[in-house]
Amino acid sequence: MDPNHGRSFGVGLVCAGFVAIALSGCMDLKMPDYSKRPDTPEKTTWAHAEHVVSASDTVDPQWWRGFDDAYLNTLIDKAIAGNVDIKVLAARIHAAGAAIGEVRAGALPSMDVGAGADFEKSTHQRLSKTYNLGTQVNWDIDIWGKVEKGVQAQQAEYRASEADWRAGYLTLVANVSSTYFQILQFDDQIDEEQKTLDKNKQILAIDQSMLANGAAPQTEVLRQQAEVNGIANELIELHRLRDVTENALATLVGVPAGEFKMPVGHLRERVKLPDVPMGLPAQLLSRRPDVVAAQYRVLESYDDIGAAKLAQLPSLSLTGRGGTAAFALSDLFKAFTFSFLPSINLPMFDPSVKAHIKTTEAQSEVAEQQYRQTVFAAFEEVETALVNLTAHKKQRIELSQQNAHLRVVAAQIEAQLKEGVVSQLEVLESERSLAAAELALVANHQQILADTVTLYKAIGGGWPSVVVENARSDAARAAGSAN
Repeated sequence: MDPNHGRSFGVGLVCAGFVAIALSGCMDLKMPDYSKRPDTPEKTTWAHAEHVVSASDTVDPQWWRGFDDAYLNTLIDKAIAGNVDIKVLAARIHAAGAAIGEVRAGALPSMDVGAGADFEKSTHQRLSKTYNLGTQVNWDIDIWGKVEKGVQAQQAEYRASEADWRAGYLTLVANVSSTYFQILQFDDQIDEEQKTLDKNKQILAIDQSMLANGAAPQTEVLRQQAEVNGIANELIELHRLRDVTENALATLVGVPAGEFKMPVGHLRERVKLPDVPMGLPAQLLSRRPDVVAAQYRVLESYDDIGAAKLAQLPSLSLTGRGGTAAFALSDLFKAFTFSFLPSINLPMFDPSVKAHIKTTEAQSEVAEQQYRQTVFAAFEEVETALVNLTAHKKQRIELSQQNAHLRVVAAQIEAQLKEGVVSQLEVLESERSLAAAELALVANHQQILADTVTLYKAIGGGWPSVVVENARSDAARAAGSAN
């Protein structure tokens, strides 16, 4: 190569670089700063909380153990190990982690090696053979930190995927707990419904005996028979609902539906009502996984904008080639050819680059609005859980008193039966009313348990607080200062 030609090329490259830097001063290279994150509603207290604990108090990461039910603990352990949905979320974390390495590889040199043979035959000419071996090394130098900005964006997606897994974990535990409580409620309902059915069959037998003796009309017997049919129908429906719910629980714990059987139990005997430690609304935003995931995706969108803006800056590529060619394999390594080609790319003239900036800015606005949406939903879920929990606890007081009163009535009627003051029918009616009250109390117990689970899930379970911060590399910061 002519030395003067090489110097001319180098001077041209330097001049092009100076022109590119001058043009860069006209570009918008301002990077979004996550410290100025999207506005969220200011909320300092919970409107329906009976008490609020200090910020130093934390929720037990295994909060479900507060229900003091060993079988529930076993179910949750099995679900965490075998649930398919949680495994999908875990696989997405691995995929996001692998993508970080893929993006980072964009700043590394690449090398291609090839070998080949060329056979050519023309009319009236002998067959010609050419053998070649060559390699090419190309390095796009990440002067401005464009690749690093992309790495930061993918790291934010990785953290968001981790938060998604935590949210899925929390949802799984909540669903297993609530489904388990529902099955136990069905067991209590089935038990009480069976007792009610037996009592009504006794009433039917009494009515039929009175009809045979001419002491009761046939309509009374038919009415009671219809009552027995109705209760039997309800009992069949309760068994159906229990089986369906058991299938749902099987899927949650990672067992094929139909192959899992939960032993019969009694809700109030098995599961106690724990107190839920509450925190301040501000804690919710850093502790609840879905809110944290939304925050990371806002940060990711900001990094995507930064990478798109840095893509406007000129890029420098270094390309080196080397190889050999010969007409015979024995001569292949006798002579080599080498070349070195630096080049500069000026993407600021590419309209697709600016269009991509607008696209990333629009996507960032979507991420910001989704973050706000998640925060509003989180506040609503907590407040609603508090409303339900408070109301159901008040209802438990009334239902307990009702139950106590009906027990006194049932005992008095039983005593009156022994004295011959009342009939057996009145005793059975009294017991039926008491059974209905018992079912209402069981249903209330299940509601409070479900409210407690929902509240634990709403406040973020026992996950620690996460601080989401903007991370800017020195190269990106230097590029930003060029504005």
